[in-house]
Amino acid sequence: MKKNVIWIFLTFIFLLITLFFILPEFFVGVSYKKSEQNIIVMPSIPPLDTVAYDKKLEELANNPPPQKPTTKIVKDPKTGEETTITIEPKTVINLWPVKTAYPNRGAILPFSRIVAYYGNLYSKQMGVLGEYPENEMLAKLDIEVKKWEEADPYIPVIPALHYIAVVAQDSPGADGKYRFRMPDKEIDKVLAMAEKANAIVFLDFQVGFSTIQIELPLFEKYFKLSNVHLGMDPEFSMKSGIRPGKVVGTYDAADVNFAANYLAKIVKENNLPPKVLVVHRYTQKMLTNYQDIKPLPQVQIVMHMDGWGAMAQKIGTYKNFIYPEPIQFTGFKLFYKNDIKTAGTALMTPDEVLKLSPQPIYIQYQ
Repeated sequence: MKKNVIWIFLTFIFLLITLFFILPEFFVGVSYKKSEQNIIVMPSIPPLDTVAYDKKLEELANNPPPQKPTTKIVKDPKTGEETTITIEPKTVINLWPVKTAYPNRGAILPFSRIVAYYGNLYSKQMGVLGEYPENEMLAKLDIEVKKWEEADPYIPVIPALHYIAVVAQDSPGADGKYRFRMPDKEIDKVLAMAEKANAIVFLDFQVGFSTIQIELPLFEKYFKLSNVHLGMDPEFSMKSGIRPGKVVGTYDAADVNFAANYLAKIVKENNLPPKVLVVHRYTQKMLTNYQDIKPLPQVQIVMHMDGWGAMAQKIGTYKNFIYPEPIQFTGFKLFYKNDIKTAGTALMTPDEVLKLSPQPIYIQYQ
């Protein structure tokens, strides 16, 4: 009798344990309800849809449709007989889209377009980000975001604050490097603003006589945040020894690759989604050896047309310095003041910018 009781008890325990693993929801409510309050369930990031990715790149390339064969009637000068011949169009090699490594899951581009406000909080002259009080600036950014959503409803828009974290100077400073690093408290202000607007943040580097190799690691704690990305400005990378503002500076592919690899290491070590790296450009020599730049699964590279002027001039700059040297993605800057200096000119609209080939996926307002 005693053995039967023990056997029944053990059988009951076995069934109870089995039921716990098969239907655990029956056991929630007594032991686990309290602890559930301290559990944060992170949203799962689906794997990259490579088919959708390739399709979106083709759409952004915005290549003209292939030309169709034409016919021509040729008359024999001796017999007068007419013959119809077919003329095949010239073979056109499209430089875009660029085939690079697929990004890791969670990549922003090309599934969303970034619309950014640029500037520095210490100056009202460097861009709209520092020109207006916080709430007014964020309201203006929201207006631009809505314009882009309306112009291209097929790509969601992510707002961004593009903050100059290292500012080139016209005086050497204590160490003779002609640059000034923003204090943490100023960067933290921008992060707080971005949180209000559900925006991402770019920290931009104007290194002066310093280098990206020296400056970038000093801000590593910020790049460990999932919403912080990088901007590099060759205009103020003064490798020639001439102070900023006197001539246009330059970066080489080696500099861009250093930054990309540095960001990739942070992404890997901290299990982050890919970073976006924006490189400003409006002349040929601002970026050398572009063909050696290597986009990585952890870093998406945007070549950003940073020139100002009337629409025809801006389009010309884009065609001459961005389109012919493809890397991965493109950007386009719009200057609220400088673009309309010439009488009769107006700021380019989203619809006008979207006619470019390729279509910019990063838009910046200054």
